Amino acid sequence: MITSPSALLARLAGDWLLLFLLAVFPLAFWFAPVAGDDLPGLVDWKTVAALAGLMVLSRGLELCGLIDRLGRWVLMRLRSLRGLALALVLFAALLSAVVTIDVALFVTVPLTLALARLVVLPVGRLVIFQALAVNAGSAGSPVGNPQNLFLWQASGMGFWQFTLELLPIAGLMLALVLALVPLGFRREALALPEAGTSRALDRGLMVLSLAAYPLFLWAVNAGFALAGAGTIMALFALAFRRVLLGISWALLLVFVLMFINLGLLGQVPVVAALIGGHLQGAGAAYLLGAGLSQVMSNVPAAIFLAGFTEDWRALSWGVNVGGFGLAIGSLANLIALRLAPAPGLWRAFHLWSVPVFLASLAAGWLLLDLMAP
Repeated sequence: MITSPSALLARLAGDWLLLFLLAVFPLAFWFAPVAGDDLPGLVDWKTVAALAGLMVLSRGLELCGLIDRLGRWVLMRLRSLRGLALALVLFAALLSAVVTIDVALFVTVPLTLALARLVVLPVGRLVIFQALAVNAGSAGSPVGNPQNLFLWQASGMGFWQFTLELLPIAGLMLALVLALVPLGFRREALALPEAGTSRALDRGLMVLSLAAYPLFLWAVNAGFALAGAGTIMALFALAFRRVLLGISWALLLVFVLMFINLGLLGQVPVVAALIGGHLQGAGAAYLLGAGLSQVMSNVPAAIFLAGFTEDWRALSWGVNVGGFGLAIGSLANLIALRLAPAPGLWRAFHLWSVPVFLASLAAGWLLLDLMAP
């Protein structure tokens, strides 16, 4: 929570992505043939509003204590290390599809760290698998991660229609991660004691968050994202102001700047000719989405390439697969590695993530070809 102007400035100074986008803006604006009055038109405000509402609702579900209790209830009933790893992978994947990818990590990684204080666990490897799991699980939902949220809004598809487009690649990605669990974790006995006291359950916050979530998704699907987000903000401001105070609102500014900077970049004549000349067909959208994600992360890759293709399935598959591979491929990877810092963790992450990326990329390519009309 930000408590003072100096704390706000310190937090902004530590947000390297925000600072980078602010620094790049003047250069992009100089080279792009776009007038200043046209800058707001580069922003997909429906996506920004949808993201704002989901941030509030996901934070509400996190703070009410329900997810914490569910996680502890499941984990305390396991009796082997492999079973624990499998449960964490499935729990993280499912959670990411419902309450977004970053919230899933902010729930499951602290749970893992709490368990590790009670019994010896390979914490680093468990966190690596949770990072892989949320990338896979969130790929199957229009609201699971920011790139899917944006592409869903850009496509004009309904919620369930876009979900059906995503499920094949998400199922493939999750299957690959699950197949690695036996390689990463032995079937050794694991006697977990009680993991301390669960977070107190705030029933009022739980009811409001659970009730508002499907209603907000309906509003976004029906084209009322801005009105829906405004209503959510007002409800939580009146009833649970602490939820709003605990959210990183700078993330919305990051998204606005991403839309503007990447929109400007896409209109630079040289860049437009280069990308437009290579982005022909579903295969190209898929490969470019996955490849660019390794350079600029999958959210900006989705925003950038959306201006050059309308093959939403291929592009969404590519940028979701691109969450594997290098750590920069997904901000979720960076969050996971930051939450559980340990010597050699970055190297170990890539030893697992890069092979999963290559396998997913090849298998996704074959699947995309099989599903071609």
